[in-house]
Amino acid sequence: MISANDPSLTSWVNVPSNSDFPIQNLPFGVFKTAQLSARVGVAIGEHIVDLKSLHVLGYFENLPFRIEDFDTDTLNPIMKYGKKATRDLRNRISKLLRSGVTDLQGKEHHVSQVLAAMADAEMLLPVHVGDYTDFYSSIEHATNVGIMFRDPANALLPNWKHIPVGYHGRASSIVVSGTPLRRPKGQQIPNDATQPVYGASKLLDFELEMAFITYDGKALGESISTAEAEDFIFGMVLFNDWSARDIQKWEYVPLGPFLGKNFGSSASPWIVTLDALEPFKVAGPEQEPKVLDYLTYEGDKNYDIDLTVYIQPEGGSEHVVSESNFKYMYWNLCQQLAHHTVNGCNMRNGDMLASGTISGPVESSYGSMLELSWKGSKTVKLGDEGERKFIADGDTVIMRGHATKDGVRIGFGEVSGKILPAN
Repeated sequence: MISANDPSLTSWVNVPSNSDFPIQNLPFGVFKTAQLSARVGVAIGEHIVDLKSLHVLGYFENLPFRIEDFDTDTLNPIMKYGKKATRDLRNRISKLLRSGVTDLQGKEHHVSQVLAAMADAEMLLPVHVGDYTDFYSSIEHATNVGIMFRDPANALLPNWKHIPVGYHGRASSIVVSGTPLRRPKGQQIPNDATQPVYGASKLLDFELEMAFITYDGKALGESISTAEAEDFIFGMVLFNDWSARDIQKWEYVPLGPFLGKNFGSSASPWIVTLDALEPFKVAGPEQEPKVLDYLTYEGDKNYDIDLTVYIQPEGGSEHVVSESNFKYMYWNLCQQLAHHTVNGCNMRNGDMLASGTISGPVESSYGSMLELSWKGSKTVKLGDEGERKFIADGDTVIMRGHATKDGVRIGFGEVSGKILPAN
């Protein structure tokens, strides 16, 4: 059988060069149009394949899905069937879209029903997120923060190289790309002050992250090993974990992030499956000291995904402020999931686990304004449209990511969000 990831595959659906969505990708999302109610779709080039219509027309014979699994505003129903079922579904769609396969292509009255123009579609948050966890897995980011706020000679806390540090965030405020967010308000402690003040955050920041989405895990009390972890991961999205640094600074001791984070996080609308990302696996950084046995793993578990962050001032142009890569992560997805469940915590269908800020080894690859401006001591140039230390009202932050190998580009589209003034 021809692999759905075969770099020689082409589609009878037109896919522009340098598209994020060739036939080797086929990411899943939820969309609606002026004519169509919310439903499950798959991206191909500049089109969306309407899976509800494919099912109605009989193209999913011998697959376990029902019509109502696609006639919905989340991917959770199809994810309930697990890894094998969604893999078989992606493989079936791949076969239908391949050049030379006429099962669908040869029926123009069907093609017109199942292909929607991406330009005419509104994308929705692809999953109902029951629980959200944010990790802190970039050693470059953790080191930079430690140097800025603690002892430069001992930037990492004693536990950092032993456990994938994380915290439980707020799922209700995760929004789909394109959703504007209000500048948050809260308590802050001015420099050299002894008492807090209340007001709009002055140090609003982005965090360049990726997040993975889970299938149902094991029962409460059981753990998922690193060897099993990929069987419980559906796919990945781009993720902007917005952060109010001044609110965060005052509140995070002793229990960690709270109001400085939970006002909003932004996710890209297309979930790229782990199957599509398989060719882009690479070795991760050496982990020293040696991790405990439950965190050991075999094979390559990092992913070579180029990531770029842009700031677009109100009415202005996009300006690159960061270029990083997901391969830099110290703790990989399998270790994160194994650690999350080692105490018996039960993962559920649609849970979202974010990577933490993705920073690289050089200044241009830092994944937050906190680092790029080095706690506000430097400015980040936006061409001839000014400069920033943190995010201004009216700014839109845009993140894009893609992996490239053997002439195949697998992309995530983008996650963007505009900051509105505080109420």
